[in-house]
Amino acid sequence: MEGLRANSSQFTLERKPFRILGGSIHYFRVPRAYWEDRLLKMKACGLNTLTYVPWNLHEPERGTFRFQDQLDLAFVTLAADMGLWVILRPGPYICAEWELGGLPWLLQDKGMQLRTTYPGFVNAVGLYFDKLVSIIKPLMFEEGGPVIAVQVENEYGSYAKDDKYMPFIKNCLESRGIKELLLTSDNWEGLRYGGIEGLKTINLQRLSFGAIHHLAEMQPQKPLMVMEYWSGWFDVWGEHHHVFHAEMLAVVSEILERGVSINLYMFHGGTSFGFMNGAMDLGTYKPQVTSYYNAPLSEAGDCTPKYQLLRKLFSQYHEPLPEVPSPQERRAYDPVLIQQHLSLWDSLFRSDRPVNMENLPVNNNNGQSYGYTLYETTITCGETLNSGNNIRDRALVFVDRRYVGTLDYKTQELILPKGQGERTLSLLVENCGRVNYGKALDEQRKGWGKGAVFVNGQNLGRHWFIGPQHFLYLPGPWLRRGENQMIVFEEQKVDDKILFAENPEHGRTTDVYKLPFCTLL
Repeated sequence: MEGLRANSSQFTLERKPFRILGGSIHYFRVPRAYWEDRLLKMKACGLNTLTYVPWNLHEPERGTFRFQDQLDLAFVTLAADMGLWVILRPGPYICAEWELGGLPWLLQDKGMQLRTTYPGFVNAVGLYFDKLVSIIKPLMFEEGGPVIAVQVENEYGSYAKDDKYMPFIKNCLESRGIKELLLTSDNWEGLRYGGIEGLKTINLQRLSFGAIHHLAEMQPQKPLMVMEYWSGWFDVWGEHHHVFHAEMLAVVSEILERGVSINLYMFHGGTSFGFMNGAMDLGTYKPQVTSYYNAPLSEAGDCTPKYQLLRKLFSQYHEPLPEVPSPQERRAYDPVLIQQHLSLWDSLFRSDRPVNMENLPVNNNNGQSYGYTLYETTITCGETLNSGNNIRDRALVFVDRRYVGTLDYKTQELILPKGQGERTLSLLVENCGRVNYGKALDEQRKGWGKGAVFVNGQNLGRHWFIGPQHFLYLPGPWLRRGENQMIVFEEQKVDDKILFAENPEHGRTTDVYKLPFCTLL
């Protein structure tokens, strides 16, 4: 059978006219026990599925690959079992508001030039794709699998450092046996620089048929597709919670009426568990929160009003849709009292000299990619401490283990208290999330209340009183019957209990639809 083709103004699949109606779900942001529920709700909305593949999770240490449990690409097979088609987006860079856009330990190389044909990057991508493609190739349509198209890189037109790079990534896929339709996706400005031989698609949120007309002019007699119609938006720490209400329905409806294929980014956002949130840096560093994305299907898998309206709309383009699965049970547990405390100063790994976290002699000399690192030195006076804008991203400052202030991208100077004799200056440095979008990728080596919560060894993510996120999502399958272990790493102040709620509260909100796009970045 013939796979997906883009040889005319309309897609064809198995030589029949075909329209892509898709939604993005990231298997790595959804507990495996919930994959089936989320995919069933996607099918009940009349959509097929798209997913990124995050390199930094699948190769957390150089040469060590993980494709099991939560990272099992059986997610794609499960989609096939439900009768869904899949578009795979294997990167190597994925953006996705994900730590360093999904790129792993590459910044250990001090000369690294990410997303270029720099030899160190080329060699690492080649070895990763050797492993990855051997796993995804049997999932391709040609092999009887559900994957009908593969995206090459991601929004490279907005980066475009190296005109040899995109042909290199395309060849990485094709030379290893990928024969399905290859796609690229870019915003309007990036379309000219990010494409390859294959099919260009566009990413947008506001209805701009000028942009779609521009795409049509660039590749006449090709099908038109909005690869990412942004159905919500991400939040950053210290700002309002973004909501995107039902106004989006009119935009989606008009796109469909014009015969354009569409993918909702996101259909279900899920959670950037652990320290995996990304950050923006378009002049100002803005780390993103743990919960993701105000999508039609909520973080906890609930069908929102947006979901119901979209389902009604997409039902016009389908045979009768299957029933929506019943809501999953949830529970607000009684408050948990904190029973034990351990000081940071009693639980340290030590090194004789300052080392950026990527090059710490831990994890089989693969360094520390995420979290916190403590730096200490001896001082003999109380002067102004100036970071020289070298803190990545935030540092708590202590003198003789007493907290004296914080340094970050906004505050670069701190007056140290005066004293006599030798004293210990300590800097507890946190990687708040490496930039996932923008030109500053190569500068994301990390050196230098708030904290993180762990339940039964699972890192739920960061908490920070500045909001907008004030609750962390705890998936039911991560709990055990009987006793459960909860660990809170807290930087500043300690309460005596942890509270639970059935539904999160976000406080101040901003309606995305009423903002100019540039203010979102």
